[in-house]
Amino acid sequence: MSTARRAEQIPREQLLDAYSAIRRESLAICAPLETEDHCIQTMVDVSPPKWHLAHTTWFFETFLLTRFARHYTAVHPAYDHLFNSYYLTHGQPFTRAQRGFLSRPTLKDILHYRETVDSAMQALLLTLDESHYRELEFLLMLGLNHEQQHQELLYTDIKHILSHNPLKPAYLETRSTKLKQTSAMPVSLAWQNFSGGLIEVGHDVSNSHGFAYDNEGPRHKVWLEDFALASRLVSNAEYLEFINDGGYRRSEFWLSEGWAVIQQQGWLAPLYWERRDDNWWQFSLQGMQAIDLAAPVCHVSLFEADAYARWAGKRLPTEFEWEQVASQHTIAGNLREQAALQTLPAQSNQMTQLYGDVWEWTASSYRAYPGYRPAAGAIGEYNGKFMSSQMVLRGGSFATPQDHIRASYRNFFYPADRWQFSGIRLAEDA
Repeated sequence: MSTARRAEQIPREQLLDAYSAIRRESLAICAPLETEDHCIQTMVDVSPPKWHLAHTTWFFETFLLTRFARHYTAVHPAYDHLFNSYYLTHGQPFTRAQRGFLSRPTLKDILHYRETVDSAMQALLLTLDESHYRELEFLLMLGLNHEQQHQELLYTDIKHILSHNPLKPAYLETRSTKLKQTSAMPVSLAWQNFSGGLIEVGHDVSNSHGFAYDNEGPRHKVWLEDFALASRLVSNAEYLEFINDGGYRRSEFWLSEGWAVIQQQGWLAPLYWERRDDNWWQFSLQGMQAIDLAAPVCHVSLFEADAYARWAGKRLPTEFEWEQVASQHTIAGNLREQAALQTLPAQSNQMTQLYGDVWEWTASSYRAYPGYRPAAGAIGEYNGKFMSSQMVLRGGSFATPQDHIRASYRNFFYPADRWQFSGIRLAEDA
């Protein structure tokens, strides 16, 4: 949620346009799917696409319509239970691991649910009295950014779902499905040195009218030692060197918990990689592809990222080192607007790929900033209660909208998670 109220209200027409555009985008992401694809859950962390469509709708119905719209009646009394993700102060969520059991409500029912809620939201935005508009604006911006997060989850979950089908179907057929194994190598990696000292990090409310989640603040001071950051992300070619050097068989590179995980899970390469004869292939949103050696490696866990960094004689950056560098660069790169839906090779050995391509693992645990206080009520559960046992990622991916990412944005996942679009940038002490 926003760290502070905006100094000026957003015009109603602008909010309505943003609401309509983001809601349409969720449907557009699901448009290439068959009805059957919407119902599958391949692991606990993955939700069926139709559940994402319903849950994001539940958010607006629960936190805006039932609160501000007079005489509004919920579309179905059971939806409040079925599509509540984790808001325990609001009610009892349906068991996460059983979302794939929900053949009913049907996709048709859920699309009707979205249409009904969207119609009611449009009426509410146009008619709500001024005394409540500021509070609605705050919750609506949270809801829209929440839906954008679920849009990226739709891409990651759809990929996981389709990858489990023996037919290896493509989510979206493009020319890239015809890519052949390439020997092209990534541009040379350079190192840029940065001076340490006392710096400020976190969302700067005084210098921004934009949205930020509460876990991005308060802005505060941290001390950095001098450090160096790699100019680009680690490539598939470089990660293959780690694999070929026995990286997954040499315990000296691994954190103890990470070594236990790869032994239990039998990991030998990033998620979705397959060995075919003498070449490596990967499952992508465009179907099976030969590995592009110059593109950034994707779908690695924190454990794999950390092991690679140790093997390379480097380390992962802290989230504050990353933010100090990224805050000096324009938000641009291989983001969702580029529509690549896969990682792309760096084009320069200048500092690049800070935004887009893959979320970059950092060496920082996900915890509260000094002075952080979660909001009261269910909205306070959005970020704060997850500040345990997870690690921070920065920078967005090729599935992240450009208007959703910023230097202070903190993503977070468990160290073993790798179904997200996650990759590696190296750092070292200067």
